[in-house]
Amino acid sequence: MIQESSTDVLRQSMVDYLMRIIGLPDDEALAQEADDVVRTLDARLEAERHAVA
Repeated sequence: MIQESSTDVLRQSMVDYLMRIIGLPDDEALAQEADDVVRTLDARLEAERHAVA
């Protein structure tokens, strides 16, 4: 069985949040949660990029 990395889980979470935001565009709490996920994913991808370099 292939185990997903935490980065993959964050990517999927971001997609899930974006789909929810499409349905609830005025939900500020949802938008804040999505923003947190995007910022965490961005930091993770940046760290991975530097680890490879």
